[in-house]
Amino acid sequence: MKIEVLGPGCPRCEMVKRNVKEALKELGIDADVEKVSDFAKMMEYGIMMTPALIIDNEIKCQGRIPSAEEIKEWLQE
Repeated sequence: MKIEVLGPGCPRCEMVKRNVKEALKELGIDADVEKVSDFAKMMEYGIMMTPALIIDNEIKCQGRIPSAEEIKEWLQE
């Protein structure tokens, strides 16, 4: 499973990363969470607002902070 948190490194991006790690822990899933701050990479995905969350190359959200519960639902899809 490939998980990426896209953003410049702001507190909102860090909150998304924390929520992802919490969701992974609660589900017992071992996955690497990559922080992407390269604007060229963000543009490849077509991200216009940060933070953004990408799971297995699929944009799950952008411009907001998803809850750990919401992330858990995406991880179980």
